Amino acid sequence: MKCVVIEEPKKMYLTERDPAPLAPGFARIQVKAAAICATDLEVVDGNIPANYPLVPGHEWSGVVAEVSDPADAHWIGKRVTGSNDVYCGKCDACRSGNWRYCKDFEEIGFKRPGAYAEYIDVPAKGLVELPEDLPFTHAALAEPMGVALGTWEKADPKFGKTCLIYGAGSIGLCCLCVAKALGMRKITVVATSQARLDIAKKLGADYVIATKEQDVFTEMQKIHPEGTDYIIEATGIEECITQSFKLARKGGTVLLAGYGRGKTMSVRIDDIHINNLRVIGAGNNWNQHQKAIEFMSEKKPGMEHFVSETLALSDFEKGLADARRRPAGFVKAIFTFDD
Repeated sequence: MKCVVIEEPKKMYLTERDPAPLAPGFARIQVKAAAICATDLEVVDGNIPANYPLVPGHEWSGVVAEVSDPADAHWIGKRVTGSNDVYCGKCDACRSGNWRYCKDFEEIGFKRPGAYAEYIDVPAKGLVELPEDLPFTHAALAEPMGVALGTWEKADPKFGKTCLIYGAGSIGLCCLCVAKALGMRKITVVATSQARLDIAKKLGADYVIATKEQDVFTEMQKIHPEGTDYIIEATGIEECITQSFKLARKGGTVLLAGYGRGKTMSVRIDDIHINNLRVIGAGNNWNQHQKAIEFMSEKKPGMEHFVSETLALSDFEKGLADARRRPAGFVKAIFTFDD
């Protein structure tokens, strides 16, 4: 099969290799779509622990080609996406449903071979069947949409409350889609420039703020003069995090959904303590793929705005370069595979 391999940080290439023997409990998926995530770039650069050499990619969809367990034979031929989580299923963490805390936890695309390939092996127990009218390119984005659903789930959201989202990347925009469905009010999206904010408007943002051109505090005083009920920080940038604590309503909620790239940051703790803020880490959001597929299928949140370009696996260098450069209007590059 054709696949893209990161031999070591900053060194990757397209190659051919035979698939490994299918492990017990796994299904082999013929990949139909695989999206490039900003986290993949961190793996390419060596900023996230990974098992090199590695086939990256954790946002995918496809068709089940083979299963190891005859009890899973009903999956063969079905259009699917699914979980990337591999865990023991026996320890206290797994038995309580918190399998991402399993000491043997591994994630496909980071510790195990991922979806930048013609075939990917995934746990059969994590498969989710796709509605026939949901394109593979949209279904491949169940992972970031699941992150958004899991983030909002942690927030215990209340209908009619105000919302501010820092970041207009795929996670921020997915959080926006969920915010609209939850009935959030005066939804505002903040980003450095207008490059993606036009997409945020198309997806239903009531207000957008480009910080290169506008002062976020001045604008938010007009939009949420009493402070914001729910703030989702989806950039992982220190300045945005500290601003979130200052912009939240007294007793409000700040959800930290952005990856901080391992950096140590300075926080003025009194902004949290004195204002009784609820600050929630929202980086682990698992078991959301089924909900994400149902949400995308039933709510029709405008997933077409996420698919900026489709390309062949052989064009991986272009896709990664575009994901880094992020030209105006760019959200996702997605590999698609012909039969």
